[in-house]
Amino acid sequence: MTTATPRSGSVPGPSGPKPAPPPGRQGAQPGSGPAQPASAQTVPGPRFDRVPMTGAQSLVRSLEELGCEVVFGIPGGTILPAYDPLLDSTRVRHVLVRHEQGAGHAAEGYAQATGRVGVCMATSGPGATNLVTPMADAYMDSVPIVAITGQQTRALIGTDAFQEADITGITMPVTKHNVLVKDATEIPRAIAEAFHLASTGRPGPVLVDIPKDVLQERTTFSWPPEFKLPGYRPTTRPHGKQIREAAKLISSAQRPVLYVGGGVLKAEASAELLELAELTNIPVVTTLMARGVFPDSHRQHVGMPGMHGTVTAVAAMQESDLLVALGARFDDRVTGHLASFAPNAAVVHADIDPAEISKNRRADVPIVGDAKEVITELIDALRVERAERGQTDLTTWWARLDGLRSTYPLGYDWPADGSLSPEYVIERIGQTAGPDAVYVAGVGQHQMWAAQFVRYEKPRTWLNSGGLGTMGYAVPAAMGAKMGRPDTVVWAIDGDGCFQMTNQELATCVLEGIPIKVAIINNGNLGMIRQWQTLFYSERYSQSDLGTHKHRIPDFLLLAEAMGCVGLRAESKDEVDAVIQQAMEINDRPVVIDFVVGADAQVWPMVAAGTGNSEIMAARNIRPLFDTDEIVADDAGTGAVTAEAMRQGEEE
Repeated sequence: MTTATPRSGSVPGPSGPKPAPPPGRQGAQPGSGPAQPASAQTVPGPRFDRVPMTGAQSLVRSLEELGCEVVFGIPGGTILPAYDPLLDSTRVRHVLVRHEQGAGHAAEGYAQATGRVGVCMATSGPGATNLVTPMADAYMDSVPIVAITGQQTRALIGTDAFQEADITGITMPVTKHNVLVKDATEIPRAIAEAFHLASTGRPGPVLVDIPKDVLQERTTFSWPPEFKLPGYRPTTRPHGKQIREAAKLISSAQRPVLYVGGGVLKAEASAELLELAELTNIPVVTTLMARGVFPDSHRQHVGMPGMHGTVTAVAAMQESDLLVALGARFDDRVTGHLASFAPNAAVVHADIDPAEISKNRRADVPIVGDAKEVITELIDALRVERAERGQTDLTTWWARLDGLRSTYPLGYDWPADGSLSPEYVIERIGQTAGPDAVYVAGVGQHQMWAAQFVRYEKPRTWLNSGGLGTMGYAVPAAMGAKMGRPDTVVWAIDGDGCFQMTNQELATCVLEGIPIKVAIINNGNLGMIRQWQTLFYSERYSQSDLGTHKHRIPDFLLLAEAMGCVGLRAESKDEVDAVIQQAMEINDRPVVIDFVVGADAQVWPMVAAGTGNSEIMAARNIRPLFDTDEIVADDAGTGAVTAEAMRQGEEE
């Protein structure tokens, strides 16, 4: 994912000065600029030399010096020594969560909403393993978090001691870096390096595992530490030749598309993207992770691509002759059947992670670099191209896309049984809270509807679990987002299934004074599972009914009140605006609204798993990208892909 290596004066963690680049050298990658020479520099800031303290005090002091504002965690035996000096800190606030998974997702939400490093803490064994899911989630979505875990004493490591787990081994595939600290003198360097690694290059989770006796032993604290990261030198400045080649392709393309991923958002490159788009008049698609990086209201924004993207966005990519991929990774949910994806398109692929270049789709022009740097230099190169050759007329291309946009706009039908439309609920939340609010979604149908029917105009206003698809993400992530942006309205749009996985963090929100607003889209079942069972499994609804409709178990209104929140409910269209407005006016505690919606609403458009994007269904039975733009039905007359075809796609 293309993102920024923090620039001079920016922040490595929640606040405070950014560490200087570490020593070492990363060789130039194909399509990249030359690596910068290494120098043995240290973290800027106040200097402390050999101050006596314990390892635990050294840990807390390191967090303070890095500007850490908040730590989400739960104490346990091996991490307990760190909690004692944490009690005395006036600079680091600890939030006692109810489950370690909540701590990890809260750290993610804080990081995604602020752009700073989120921090979580847990004890060894089960405490640490409960952080694995949020670490994997952060790894997939390139979210900068630092997880600090306790470990059994050094003498007991490897003996299967009580609550021992090889957490560095377990998390190796899902962390950007992890380390077991074996000496208390190494704690400041390990924590500073963790913040630096998490926030620079392609962001991601970093784990620091510290044995209990290392936290307890006497040591001395010196600051700033010197980094020891040989070989870590992310290439941020793109190669000039690759930029010029990309500019030539862009200038000559007849059907170009700017394919914008979450890396552009993480690089804080929204303004540069807008300038590039308006300079070139090229249509823009923003992936699920990039919603808000380019204004939905802008004429050139044609929507979100992928499995549940707009017909216009999917068609634009499928029919393009040039894809300019910026901070995107050609995810399977965007490409559909990879072999049939954008068959006539050349590819310019810019990413700060060289491993992403040509991983899924071969790049004709590979560019390794920071998104802001790449876009800025592309703008300069395109101005030169325009001066020499003029600008390509995209009138025909826009006529095609505007025709699709007017014919197949996003929309929805009200349930035939008269029940409440989930899309309407989410649309009204977005219209009432407005573009300055932060919207955090769980995973499933409600996530897709929130991506589709809320209008995103600003970066860092849309948070969700994209790559891993983690149910239970919304409530704790919203809690973290509200901690990072306390003056911003934060809505968690959750499903009745997701909500039941992590709703215990509402107790944390009440006791810590974190007034988030939660909209439960209660359709009585695991909605996306039911949709697939409807389309691909002959309406055999195996284990997808949650009982929240017919048994009202749990009763979400009563559950909210038991947690100390305000509980509300809406079951009809006439009640929706009133409860949303009531929630907006309550700012002293969390509000939970149980929106009882229809059980059978489905997410459209849809590209079924294993099929190509040209087979996108705008609605059931309607496939607009076939040659005749007619309704195409299968033998059963449903227009649905067969179960066998879908299963083959899953195997592929």
